[in-house]
Amino acid sequence: MNFETILTQVTSDRIGTITLNRPDKRNALSIKMREEISACLKNWMAATDVGVVIFTGAGNTFSAGFDLKEFSRPELLKDVYQSSAAYHRDVWHFPKPTIAAIANNALGGGFDLTTLCDIRICTASAVFGHPEIKFGAPPLYTPLRWIVGHAMARDLCLTGRKIDAKEALRLCLVSEIVDEAHLLDRAVQIGKTILEAPLDTLKVVKSYLNNNSELGFEESFVIEHDIPFQNMLSGVK
Repeated sequence: MNFETILTQVTSDRIGTITLNRPDKRNALSIKMREEISACLKNWMAATDVGVVIFTGAGNTFSAGFDLKEFSRPELLKDVYQSSAAYHRDVWHFPKPTIAAIANNALGGGFDLTTLCDIRICTASAVFGHPEIKFGAPPLYTPLRWIVGHAMARDLCLTGRKIDAKEALRLCLVSEIVDEAHLLDRAVQIGKTILEAPLDTLKVVKSYLNNNSELGFEESFVIEHDIPFQNMLSGVK
């Protein structure tokens, strides 16, 4: 598939990479970009040659957030909403593991994209934050609080303050800080480690990673233990 705002690549190791490719706009997430990300992910859902997806940004930043110029055009607001509603869900519900490789700014909608991924790594120059609240745009709270906890998510969402890579690592928002020259290589290495497990198993784990966070022990234990064992015993894959 050919895209205008993203670059895509699939390696022989079953690693798919989506590069946000509007460097002159600090990789702002436009309607077109969101639609193209959704289209790419839908194409890769059943693709046997893609087992893990990496998100990264072209140029010197991950993403500065949504393209604010589109919000100033009333004729685009319906498309802004529809593309946003679909894209966020498409990233969150993607059935295969996802990794965000973050250099420099991940702000607003760019920050949200990182929180929708399963694993996040960043460079020492990375900055995260929700400055959009200052302009009247409510940030996403729930995916963030699943990662950093209620108290810190409330802090970041209400204040709109920015945090650097060291604080992101301390909060477990990212799992490691990587030299910028090796950021994508490290993301690929993590992807290869993930794919040492069978993809069918990874999909099962991904499903309950996304769906079990609000369940109690007994409900989640049935999903994470009883059903997989019963399927193994009965030969169901």
